[in-house]
Amino acid sequence: MSSLRMTSDLRRQLILGAAKRCFARHGYTGTTTKSVAAAAAISEALLFKHFPSKAALYAEILSDECEADPALMELLEREPSTATLVELIRSMVQHFLETAAGPDQEEAQRLRLMVTSHLDDGEFARLLYAKIETLIGAVFVASLERAVAAGDARACGSEPLNLFWFAHHTVMTAALTRLPSVHCLAYGGANDLERQLCEFLLRGIGLNDAAIASHLGHELAPGADKTAIAESA
Repeated sequence: MSSLRMTSDLRRQLILGAAKRCFARHGYTGTTTKSVAAAAAISEALLFKHFPSKAALYAEILSDECEADPALMELLEREPSTATLVELIRSMVQHFLETAAGPDQEEAQRLRLMVTSHLDDGEFARLLYAKIETLIGAVFVASLERAVAAGDARACGSEPLNLFWFAHHTVMTAALTRLPSVHCLAYGGANDLERQLCEFLLRGIGLNDAAIASHLGHELAPGADKTAIAESA
């Protein structure tokens, strides 16, 4: 039994390795499950026993990349608290703004793929949302509960995880306006866009102004130099 499990796990990793090479070389659209199976030297039928679709393969690769990010893992291993909650929101904002503004075309293409999935069958978006929830959801909810208990936030409804998704969708849409070479919105110059977004989202999930001022920090003051914290979720 143990040997069979190991064989299955190794086969899964072999498929993922082949898929990463194919996606890197041909992009999402140019990669097929048939080409991944050929690269892994297995049949397409065997590939489907491990991954039901190309979208499932790609979502798994993105999840693996998130779990390999030491900055994200360090954040998720922190004690749930108001400070952890603020850092989760700030990291998400920084990630999306970097994706929209930075030179990493692969990240920008992933964001476009996410949007396209919503307009298509939604499979990739559903898979990725599930991965994000598994990775971050419990830490967000626990940190929000601690913030409420500490008097730093008010309770907002019976589904606290919805607040995470509202924040996620808001900042993803803000990033989309900046993907074209000519931005759809300038946000008034956006010198302190990151700060504005963080404050907007933190108030939206229930934090009070005193907690925001205390935990968001002077480094995000308007006009200050900022060092982005990498996060791939």
